Amino acid sequence: MMPAKQTRLTAFPAFFRVENAVILIVGGGLEALNKARLVAETTAQIRIIVPEGDRPQPDLIQFVLDGGYSLRTGTLQHNDFTGVRLAFVASGDAARDAALVAQIRARHIPVNVVDRPHLCDFFTPALVASAPVAIAIGTEGAGPVLAQKLRREISAALSPRLGALAQLAADYREKAGHILAQGRVRRQFWNRFFNGAVAQAVERGDLEAARQLADHALEEPDISAGYVWLIGAGPGAEDLLTLRAQRLLMQADIILYDALVPEQIVAMGRRDAERIAVGKRKGCHSKTQSEINALLIDLALQGRRVVRLKSGDPLIFGRAGEEMAALRAANVAFSVVPGITSALAAAADMHLPLTLRGVASSLIFTTGHDMAGDVLPDWARLSLSGATIAVYMGASVAASVAKRLIGAGLHEDTAVAVVENAGRAERVMLHGLLKDLAHLEHHKALQGAMTGPVMVIIGDAVAGASLDGARPLAAQAKVPA
Repeated sequence: MMPAKQTRLTAFPAFFRVENAVILIVGGGLEALNKARLVAETTAQIRIIVPEGDRPQPDLIQFVLDGGYSLRTGTLQHNDFTGVRLAFVASGDAARDAALVAQIRARHIPVNVVDRPHLCDFFTPALVASAPVAIAIGTEGAGPVLAQKLRREISAALSPRLGALAQLAADYREKAGHILAQGRVRRQFWNRFFNGAVAQAVERGDLEAARQLADHALEEPDISAGYVWLIGAGPGAEDLLTLRAQRLLMQADIILYDALVPEQIVAMGRRDAERIAVGKRKGCHSKTQSEINALLIDLALQGRRVVRLKSGDPLIFGRAGEEMAALRAANVAFSVVPGITSALAAAADMHLPLTLRGVASSLIFTTGHDMAGDVLPDWARLSLSGATIAVYMGASVAASVAKRLIGAGLHEDTAVAVVENAGRAERVMLHGLLKDLAHLEHHKALQGAMTGPVMVIIGDAVAGASLDGARPLAAQAKVPA
């Protein structure tokens, strides 16, 4: 019969106050140094005793000299326990560890023994610290590597200025308690403080503006100011979304997202956040740009925190300029969070240098629509001087783009790379020459491919790309006569 799974903790998580207290560390090796470095993140005093017969590691000695801590070699003495709140034992010898634990416990001091959980009164958590905020992750000694993994993931998800925001909140706690009545008004103030313009000002490093905004929120607690974030979702892969974008998605009340943004990324927002599809695809517009602008303004003026989620980067063919102009005109606060644009993701997929010393020193972002007019755009002429061209376009215009570039003087044997769904696991990669682009639309008809966003990169630097996993354009099909 299988034993019942443990469903309750055997250790109670708690934080010890160590200000003006001493933490004792017994040991002279690497584990003792690691504990000392952990303790050094607090305001506690550090007292290190290296057991008699052991020699302290040089790095431990340097740590003590740099920090002005106490270290001596020998057995534990009566004075060693003065003011001690906690103790760590890391002698490395099982019998000696047990004897040291008995000696320390006799003084009613909680003790932790490295790698001997059965001797521990408490466990050392993996710590995410941004004073005064601390997040402790424990596994009751069962999986320290797992705890460290969780620490990295949590640390990456938090703002690097979280501690500054918490410290500012501590400065306002008493004032808010005196001015604001308990209940809804006070909760509204703190919600605005941590999720609104105050937090945004701290994120920018502008503490003076943050204090002014907090003062204003105290004076006018019933006014709810909304905020808009224009966020780049990148090429569509979840792990290419920026950490800042991920944090802000979790703060949004409403997410307005484009058609090319995958559901997996939209779902990274709060479960209770309202989601509105406002995407535009070729021949299918769920909302006009004017309607999107008006919706952003209306929601923000209602006091909502709004994320406008765009594919790639908002400032590259994302119409962010029109939305920013509308938000400014309506006096709505906003900020922009950049994303990885498809050109960069496509270049990374094919190990393709977009600039290459002595070959290409400039890069052009453009769309296939730029080639639709009768007059060639200026960038087409720049391509003759060796610039790399990153073209955001569908397969249907590839042939006409190639024809016009060749007509402008770009050699037909110029290297070309094509990537559909750049940055994603389902990407399709093709390579060839400028004259081969005519095969792209026929490839779509034969293979049923090219339904996702297509990136075409043209230029001499493309010749340096890796062809692993890429298929030749010319071999896909012969263009019908």
